[in-house]
Amino acid sequence: MAFHVPKAPGFSQMLKDGARHFQGLDEAVYRNIKACGELAKTTKTAFGPHGMNKMVINHIEKLFVTNDAATILKELEVEHPAAKMIVIACQMCEQEVGDGTNFVLIFAGALMTLAEELLRMGLSVPEVIEGYEQACEKAIELLPNFVCSSVEDLRDVGSVAQALKTPIASKQYGNEDFLAKLLAEACVSILPPTKIQFSVDNIRVSKLPGSGVNSSCKVSGMVFMRECESDIKTIRDPKVAVYSCPFDMLNTETKGTVLIKNAKELKSFSTGEEDLIEAQIKAIVDTGVNVIVSGGKVSDLALHFANKFKLMVVRLNSKWDLRRLCKTINATALPRLTAPTPEEMGHCSIVRQDEIGDRSVVIFEHTSQEGSKVCTLVLRASTSNILDDLERAVDDGVNNYKVLTRDNKMVPGAGATEIELANQIAKFGESCPGLEQYAIKKFAQALEVVPRALAENAGLKPTEIVSKLYASHQEEGGSKMGVDIETGDVIDVVDAAILDPYLVKHWALRLATNAAVTVLRVDQIIMAKAAGGPKPPKKSGDWDKDPDE
Repeated sequence: MAFHVPKAPGFSQMLKDGARHFQGLDEAVYRNIKACGELAKTTKTAFGPHGMNKMVINHIEKLFVTNDAATILKELEVEHPAAKMIVIACQMCEQEVGDGTNFVLIFAGALMTLAEELLRMGLSVPEVIEGYEQACEKAIELLPNFVCSSVEDLRDVGSVAQALKTPIASKQYGNEDFLAKLLAEACVSILPPTKIQFSVDNIRVSKLPGSGVNSSCKVSGMVFMRECESDIKTIRDPKVAVYSCPFDMLNTETKGTVLIKNAKELKSFSTGEEDLIEAQIKAIVDTGVNVIVSGGKVSDLALHFANKFKLMVVRLNSKWDLRRLCKTINATALPRLTAPTPEEMGHCSIVRQDEIGDRSVVIFEHTSQEGSKVCTLVLRASTSNILDDLERAVDDGVNNYKVLTRDNKMVPGAGATEIELANQIAKFGESCPGLEQYAIKKFAQALEVVPRALAENAGLKPTEIVSKLYASHQEEGGSKMGVDIETGDVIDVVDAAILDPYLVKHWALRLATNAAVTVLRVDQIIMAKAAGGPKPPKKSGDWDKDPDE
């Protein structure tokens, strides 16, 4: 069979029918820029403490009401390939430092929009890219000069709370003082006494509807939203045995058949079964154990003898909860219902069943600070949406604390760092001889997007605020001047304690620039013919049924 020879020249003639091909500035580059600009515009209004919430309904019709860009992007399921690159950059920032997602998105969007202006002026794509990369390197080089303070003691609750206040305020404005102090206490309480080693998984969250945000509290240990199986509800200084198997009789490895001829044999058989399970539970009690945690079902017979021997029985369905509990109380999860050795037992200060709101909870608590490896924050709020947003604020705060354990330096917030960077990068652009100086100046202009977004979302005049900031940054010692979103004035953000972690700014600048440059490098979009058979017709109801059914 001969090869198919296309009738007319052109790249699209080489592809199957149904394939699409776009090339050049108008078809490829400007399309990509527009898509990224639209995505950035979506989350720009959610930036800062006065950011508006977005109502997102995902593919399984779950409702999210939040201004957290990471959640919005995750649930939106962006399909456009260029916009997806920006989303990936945001996800990388979330993984690296746990914050700065919205900054990456709006800054990359601003870079792309300003790149379009440069391309329409007549600059080539390589010149724009070179200018952006030079400006980014200069920004990374200048950033350490703006460090204004650092968290000297990561075990001091007061200084840690001050550092966490700014990232929490962007999610929960008005509650940032209370939440920052609560989070600081939780993070500091689980630090090992000898070294600074922090894992975000050691801060757990339990969400209980009811009351208000200020009723949230910290528990040194773990909180499970369930009831005790046994009659005993509270035990102090317990010895805990953790089993990953059901709390029931041990089953034999082979099947057996018992032939029972009369009622006496039946009675003695059931008595033998009872004696066997009683002996098993007595062997556990003799080791000093008074709390049993089971990863499977709890049988009625076993529970009867547990109550007889005054054992407290807690059932956990999740194997992850079982593992975390073992970590909290220093226990070993046993696969069979056997008596534990002293090394396999867990210890804590108190195990109790409590009631918070109308929910029964079981709490494994350490009253001494040294014993706790896991800390749980019990969050309270009036609706599930507020609880979810509280959890995201806690997540941001915990990740920011982790960043501080890696690098404790802080830079001015409220747009002060961005305006000072813009000022110095614009001067650097003036000194560059080539055409890339236009791209460097546009990079500086793109940095204005942060104070502009803060001012716009607070109902202020963005251009007026930016001009005030530029004027104040020309004065001596003006590099710490940022925008006060309440009054619209320019304030010293270091005195106002509005500070951002240095590492978050560093990675956000780098990742946003890389994403923008990657999208600008694309000069052709080639889409192969979609695979698969005919698509189902778009109509309501069951499309398998005939219209007359």
